[in-house]
Amino acid sequence: MADEKQTMIAKVAGIGAAFAAAWLAQKLLASAWKAATGHTTPKPEDEGDVRFAEIAIATALSGAIVAVVRVVATRGAAKYFSTGSTPSA
Repeated sequence: MADEKQTMIAKVAGIGAAFAAAWLAQKLLASAWKAATGHTTPKPEDEGDVRFAEIAIATALSGAIVAVVRVVATRGAAKYFSTGSTPSA
C-alpha cells in the first residue's frame, strides 16, 4: 500500500513538474524571441503580414523546447521519488 501511495505521489509530482517546466520554457522562449526579433512570437489569431516561415520557426522551436523540458522534468521527478535524492547531471 505504501508503494502505491509513493508511486501516485511520484506521478502527480512528475505531472506538476512537467507543466511548470513547460510554462517556464515557454516564457523564456517568448523573452528570447522578443529580444532577437523585436516583437512577440506570432500567434494563430494575429492579423497582419506575419510570414509563414516565422510562424513555422516559432512553432518548431516552441514545440521542441517544451517537449525536451517536459521529459527532463518528468524524469527528474521520477528519479527523485525513486531514490530520494536529486538527479545528478
